[in-house]
Amino acid sequence: MKISALLTQLRNHCPGLANQVAVGVDLALLQGNGALPTPSAHVTPIADPASPGTAQNATRQAVRDRIAITLVLDATDGARALDQLDDLRAELWRALVGFKPGAAYNPIEYDGGELVSLTATRLFYQLRFFAEFQLGRNLASQPAETWRERELDGLPSFAGVTVRVDAIDPSDPNLKHPGPDGRLELTFSGDVTQ
Repeated sequence: MKISALLTQLRNHCPGLANQVAVGVDLALLQGNGALPTPSAHVTPIADPASPGTAQNATRQAVRDRIAITLVLDATDGARALDQLDDLRAELWRALVGFKPGAAYNPIEYDGGELVSLTATRLFYQLRFFAEFQLGRNLASQPAETWRERELDGLPSFAGVTVRVDAIDPSDPNLKHPGPDGRLELTFSGDVTQ
C-alpha cells in the first residue's frame, strides 16, 4: 500500500502526535537516535503474506499488506508516558481502523501491539495493522495485474469457428479398423458477432 496515504491520514487525524509522523526504516536505527522528537510515530511496511490462489484457471490471491507503527515517547515520567501511550493508541485506532488506503484495499484492521523497549528516557511501542487486497483482476476489461493476464490480453480476439466432421463408420468394409476415413461428411461455420 502507499505509505503516503497512511502518513497523511495520521497527520490529519492524530493531533496528539503534533504532526511528528515519518517513515521508519529500521527499529534499531530509531532506538539509537537520541534526537527523535517525542511523541512521534514511524510507519514501516513489514510484510505482505499471500494466501494460495482461489481459482483454477486464473490468478486470484488475497494479499495482506502489514505495517508497523512505532511510537516514540518521552519516558522520564513513566506514569505520564504510559498514559500518553494509551491516548495515542486510541488516536491511531480512530485514524486507521476502517480506513481504506486505496480503492483495491479492504479497510485496515488492527493486528496487535507490544512494548519494544522502555528506558529511563524513551518508550518504544509498536502497533501492527494490515489491509488486504486481491491480486488478479475480476473482469477482462480491467488492467492486467499478473503475467498470465498480460499474456492472455495479447492473444487475438475469438472471431469464429469452422468445424469439419469426419464421421467414424465401423461398418465400412474398406477399413481394417474403425476410425476416420478422410472423407468429410459435415462442415459448418459460426462467426462471433458483438
